[in-house]
Amino acid sequence: MVTLPRLVIAAPSTGQGKTTVATGLMAALRAAGHEVSGHKTGPDYIDPGYHALATGRPGRNLDPHLVGAERVVPLLLHGASVPAPAGVAVIEGVMGLYDGRLGTDGFASTAHVAALTRSPVVLVLDVARLSRSAGAIVAGMAAFDPRVRLAGVVLNRARSARNTAEITRAVERAGLPVLGVLPYDESLAVPSRHLGLVPAAERDGAARAVERLGAAVARHLDLDALLRTAATAPDLDADPWRPGNEVRSPGTGRPVVAVAGGRAFTFRYPETEELLRAAGCDIAVFDPLSDPALPDGTAGLYLGGGFPEMYAGELAANRGLLDDLRRAVEAGTPTVAECAGLLCLARALDGVPMAGALPVDAVMTERLTLRYPVAVAAGDSLLTRAGERVSGHEFHRTRTSPGAGEEAAWRLDDGPEGFASATLHASYLHVHWAGHPRLAQRFADAVHHARPLVPAPPVIRAEPETPVAHPLRHHGDAETGAGLLDFAVNVFPGPRPAWLDRALHNAVDAAGAYPDAAPARTALARHHHRPETEVLPTAGAAEAFTLIARLRPWRRPVVVHPQFTEPHAALEQAGRTVTTVLCHAEDGFALDPAAVPEDADLVIVGNPTNPTGVLHPATAVRSLLRPGRLVVVDEAFMDAVPGETESLVRERLDGLLVIRSLTKHWSIPAIRAGYVTGDPRTVGALAALQTPWSVSGPAVAATVACLTTTAAAEAQDRTAALTRWREHLEDGLRERGIAAVPSTAPFVLARLGEGARGALRERGVAVRRADTFPGLDPAWARIAVRPPGTTDRLLGALDAAVVPS
Repeated sequence: MVTLPRLVIAAPSTGQGKTTVATGLMAALRAAGHEVSGHKTGPDYIDPGYHALATGRPGRNLDPHLVGAERVVPLLLHGASVPAPAGVAVIEGVMGLYDGRLGTDGFASTAHVAALTRSPVVLVLDVARLSRSAGAIVAGMAAFDPRVRLAGVVLNRARSARNTAEITRAVERAGLPVLGVLPYDESLAVPSRHLGLVPAAERDGAARAVERLGAAVARHLDLDALLRTAATAPDLDADPWRPGNEVRSPGTGRPVVAVAGGRAFTFRYPETEELLRAAGCDIAVFDPLSDPALPDGTAGLYLGGGFPEMYAGELAANRGLLDDLRRAVEAGTPTVAECAGLLCLARALDGVPMAGALPVDAVMTERLTLRYPVAVAAGDSLLTRAGERVSGHEFHRTRTSPGAGEEAAWRLDDGPEGFASATLHASYLHVHWAGHPRLAQRFADAVHHARPLVPAPPVIRAEPETPVAHPLRHHGDAETGAGLLDFAVNVFPGPRPAWLDRALHNAVDAAGAYPDAAPARTALARHHHRPETEVLPTAGAAEAFTLIARLRPWRRPVVVHPQFTEPHAALEQAGRTVTTVLCHAEDGFALDPAAVPEDADLVIVGNPTNPTGVLHPATAVRSLLRPGRLVVVDEAFMDAVPGETESLVRERLDGLLVIRSLTKHWSIPAIRAGYVTGDPRTVGALAALQTPWSVSGPAVAATVACLTTTAAAEAQDRTAALTRWREHLEDGLRERGIAAVPSTAPFVLARLGEGARGALRERGVAVRRADTFPGLDPAWARIAVRPPGTTDRLLGALDAAVVPS
């Protein structure tokens, strides 16, 4: 037996304010600290969207026609237990309390669901044009069906206090308490559309509207009395519905089902996705209005219902996504399209071009199709076997020409409907898969056996790269210029903090004296919890690399590439012959310690590496240490890694040096501020080689300022911003089918194609060529992370550079 306090919110007819009261009650109870489960009688998709906003959990439907009467209670208990146990369930009714499927004596009505779930009913009565007759309506409603227990009344849109008192006496005379009175207030109404209410996902300010409803209900309804009424619901002798009991996973992998969402595709039942997940699929929701491509690895498509006719122009403008849909259907990607999904796959909707995946044209009509049919499968298809029967519903004002394909999806009373094949099922009929889980199983089976859709790679026409005379000396600033968006130089694109500017200005004011690096050394030691003998301020990382190159007569210096070329150049300038060890793209540019020769006496590796953005595990870097070997880790971009995971800057290990730079993160590339940490013997030897006063006064001031607690907090903010911006860039590249190396740095290495850098430059965007880094070819480019608005201009330039295939 399961205890679940619950209420049904019903009305004598549609338009009385059930949605207002039910949604407001859910919001009010949640605001009062209760975990609330929201449910809707019938097939409606729109009200559950408001319920989800009110409760913070999925809105659920309870419909005996769609799922069978025997599943109503299990689905109620499922909704009340996922994602967390609910303390109370609120079930919004449909139409009038006793109105059900025509010709069935109220089957699938609110009363039917109230009887099945043994729930007390609260009647909402619009009294704007009523007085004492309200008592007669309530009395009739209470006596009509003995299976239904009317427990109270809420008066809606009440006007004068005097009339409200008259109505209250009449209702109480009928034997029912008045549990609240909502005053006449048009601002609490939910906007409607040609098919009913406007979905929450489409309505601007929907969350604020639900919050206002909740506040109004809390103010005018007796929440304690409603909760006491809910607690009178008897225990239920049933187990919650579990998707894992209905379907199974046919394989070991988890293929991706791309599910249409966003404002134009709001109609789908949460149980559909739960069944697919239980059947071993991953769900990736995409927005056909804004996403330029299908999700990576798409192996199946589910296009549910919604209002594409309201957004036909925006859909048509997103040609790349529509082309992806057409390619997916043509390639045999298992595809289910219900109602709006069918329209999206059509050639045109009211003359506006759609995906063109089906030989169908759709138009708006004056006639509303609203019915509760039982459909028969016209043949074997992706979802069905010939002759199978399903219960569903239709709700639309469009029609297609033709109305059915040679292989129809269904046979209805008025003839064949929809389009079907072994890989496609497109129809106006909405089906609740919890009532027909075999449909979910067949779809999942097909998805598991499908080959993921491979994105069409962008084709960019441009001239080949011109070789660089001195690749190891090439720098990104050589690729910027007047009028170009700078994605070539890895410097944080925001302004310097005021406290840093003050420190720099004070240092310039003190420029009459020789600089003293002692304050920087003290600050570094304090910051990294090391003795001052283990830290050394330097004129940027560049000076540190030059000092290391001169430190010893290296016999076998190794630089792990691709990485920042400065240490390689410094070693060659010092007369050393450098051994290159390459990290390979097919391995994700991961560090392989075994590839480093055992006789190497110097190993230099970047972490995270410039230009790949790869963050190597600290254990892999530590494993490079050997007696007589110096391992140098360039952590110039580690401050852009949240939490600085895998950093070795505070580890005190013989033979380890860590180099840091402050110039990138703090937007001060002209102030050469860096430092070295390591064992005191090696740090002391570097200090002995250092030219006196090489670290300028402004660099000392910057180092001290950037190691304060104030700076630490702002550094975290900058790191968080870089992470968000990088994700936006990576998402944009991925959506365009452009391969990029997963990065932890403030830049991304992307395979744009040879000549793409020049094509972007022609369109006003500068990115860093990557073929000057050993191990990379001209197809690669390094892209600095920038704010989303700036990144979108880069992505737009990429789109403009693509040659239509």
